[in-house]
Amino acid sequence: MSVRPSPRAFSRRARLAAGLAVLTFAVLPAASACKGGGSPASSSAPAGPAASGAGSSGGGAQGGGSSQPATAQGSAEPGIVAVTKAGALVQLDPATGAVRETLVSSGVTGDEVSVAANGTVYFATGSGCAGAIKSVPASGGTPTFVRSGWDPAISPDGTKLAYADQPGSDQTCPGWNTSTPGTAFRLGILALSGGATSQTIPQLPVGQQSLPGPISHLSWAPDNQRLAVSIASVQDNEGWAVNIVDTASAQSYMDGPGVTPMPVTGDPTPQQSYLREGVYMPGGNLFVSRACCGGFPPHNTSRLMWEVAPNGMMTHQVAIGFPAMDHLSLNVSSDGNWLLYLGGNDLYVSQGGARPTQVGSGLIAAAWG
Repeated sequence: MSVRPSPRAFSRRARLAAGLAVLTFAVLPAASACKGGGSPASSSAPAGPAASGAGSSGGGAQGGGSSQPATAQGSAEPGIVAVTKAGALVQLDPATGAVRETLVSSGVTGDEVSVAANGTVYFATGSGCAGAIKSVPASGGTPTFVRSGWDPAISPDGTKLAYADQPGSDQTCPGWNTSTPGTAFRLGILALSGGATSQTIPQLPVGQQSLPGPISHLSWAPDNQRLAVSIASVQDNEGWAVNIVDTASAQSYMDGPGVTPMPVTGDPTPQQSYLREGVYMPGGNLFVSRACCGGFPPHNTSRLMWEVAPNGMMTHQVAIGFPAMDHLSLNVSSDGNWLLYLGGNDLYVSQGGARPTQVGSGLIAAAWG
């Protein structure tokens, strides 16, 4: 079995010295700072916002105060589809995190799995240096090959599938170590009705070069046209970004017309902070993982889970995360009332933006479904 790790912890110090792009994967430590019932309980663990008060970008053990989220309360909790560390695609009980059913027994990669409104689950499997996107009904069945690629994301209307068309993360894969680094990385849009790729957006326009900026996560806007493209570090612990890409006009997913970088706002030190990942909410705001600080050697001191407006301004603080742990695989339910994310390999769930609860562990991807 070949499980593709996330590009999040690759270091490029060695490859810069050699004039090449050699990646080293670093495994992040697991956390054990939660108390009874799986609820975050300390300033180092995810903590919910205060019950009321003006919006604040700071945060203490209980979130430092924030405005209340605009999401509705009381909707039924949807199911969860997840990928285990062993590479199995499973359905989880959203209340307990227990495995209800195994849809695919092995070979599935993270950190993205996507579920369409009709129940079709899209996922990727590792195949050497090339990923394969497949689909399977949530009710179970035989997986169907869709196309090559990684990180599938289904549009809200179910007509298009976005994916990362890029080499695998192994340092020997073609595309990382070339005379034109960065040219092997593309954002693809597949029209599901026709079964053919309708659009490919490169990292940079033809003729331009840069260090590889791998896509690490994708999320469609409610308009089925724009995408939140999360980009892994371009060099060392720098270059993390969430770009809003208008698929109708963008010639690149990194820069230029049709691309709007999401700004980092608030405290601590926005100049050194970065957005590790971001996903759209149904109303047009985004749920983001905000980290501090970038630079080399990596030394993170802050992880904040925020709901933000399109201009990057925080509207609600969901949690204070583990500083030394990656927070990713963010996902929002179709009604916007339920949020989930992974802190390391632990699954956290929040209703209506309230204090998250840990409901599972041993995972590399998750999504409502």
